[in-house]
Amino acid sequence: MKPRTLLLASAPLIAVALALLAGAGFILAIGEDPPAIYALMLHETFGTGYGIGQTLFKATPLVFCGLAVAVGFRAGLFNIGVEGQLTVAAFAAALAAAALGHLPAFALLPVTLLVAMLAGSAWGAVPGVLKARFGAHEVINTMMLNFIAFALVSYLGRRVFQPATVRTAEIGAGATLPRLETWWPALHGSPANLSLLLGLLAAAAVGVLLFRTRLGYELRALGLNAPAAEYGGVPIGTTQVKAMAISGALGGLAGMNFVLGYKHFFELGFSSGAGFLGIAVALLGRNHPVGVLLAALFFGALSHGGLAINQRVPKELVDVLQAIVILLAICVQQVVERLARRMPS
Repeated sequence: MKPRTLLLASAPLIAVALALLAGAGFILAIGEDPPAIYALMLHETFGTGYGIGQTLFKATPLVFCGLAVAVGFRAGLFNIGVEGQLTVAAFAAALAAAALGHLPAFALLPVTLLVAMLAGSAWGAVPGVLKARFGAHEVINTMMLNFIAFALVSYLGRRVFQPATVRTAEIGAGATLPRLETWWPALHGSPANLSLLLGLLAAAAVGVLLFRTRLGYELRALGLNAPAAEYGGVPIGTTQVKAMAISGALGGLAGMNFVLGYKHFFELGFSSGAGFLGIAVALLGRNHPVGVLLAALFFGALSHGGLAINQRVPKELVDVLQAIVILLAICVQQVVERLARRMPS
C-alpha cells in the first residue's frame, strides 16, 4: 500500500486513539486509573461471550444507520432523519407482522422486512423530493421529519398500543429472528440475533451499489461535484431522490434488530438515538461499508462498555468519548488530507 493511501486510511484510527487519550484525562481527573478502566471495558465487551453478544447487539442497528447516512453523504446529502425513518418503519413493520401473523415464516418474514424498507424509503424520499423540486435543504427537512415521525407514531399508536403501554401487540412467530446463541452457545443470555447477518448483507449490497453499478457511480459523482455530474448526464434531482430513498430503506431496517430479534413488538423510544449515532458511525467509517462495520462495532463496544464500568466512572464518559471521536474524526481527516496532498503520488 502506498504511503499516501496508508496515511488516509489511518485517519479513523488516529481519531480513536486521540479520543481515548482525551478520555484518559477525564478518568484521571476523577481519580481512577485509565489503563485499568480501559482494560475492564475491553474485557467486559470482548472478553466474555455475553459481552461479545451485547456488543454485537448494540452494533447491529448502528450498521444500518451508518450505511443509511453514508449513502446520503456519498451523494452530497446530509440525512439526519434516520431516527425518524427507523421509527416509522419499525412501527409499520410491527403492525404488519402482527396483522399477518397467520402466514408461514417463508412468507411473513420477507413481507415484514419489505414493509420496513418501503416505509423507511417513503419517509426518506420526502426530503429528497423537496430538495429536488424546491431546493429545500435536506438537513432542515430531515430534522423536522424526525419530530413529525415521532408525533405521528405516538398519535397512531394510541389506537393500536396494548392497554396501559406504549407498545404494539407481539408480531407473528414466523417473523421473529433467532438469537445467535442458537449457533454460538457462548453468547447465552445476550439478545444478539440474525439481524446482524442482515446488516452484513446490507453492507455488502451497499458496497456493490456504490462501486459496481451505474447508479452508484452517479451517486458518487453527484457527491464529488454536482455541476460536473450534471454536465456528464447525471439527472441531479432524480438521483437525489433515489439517494434519499435508498438511505431511508436502510434506516428502516435498523429497527428490525429490536422488533424482530429482541422484544418482538414495537415500543416508543426503543431506538435510544441510534439514528443520530449513525452519523458518527458514517463519519468515522469514512462512508465506506467496511469502515461503517468497524465503526459500528467500536461504538457498540463503547455503549456496552460504558455500562460495564459504570460503578467506577460515570456513564457519561461514554457520551464524552463519542462526542470527542466525532469531532476528531472530522478534524483529523482534514489534517490528514492536507498532509497527503503534500506527499508524492
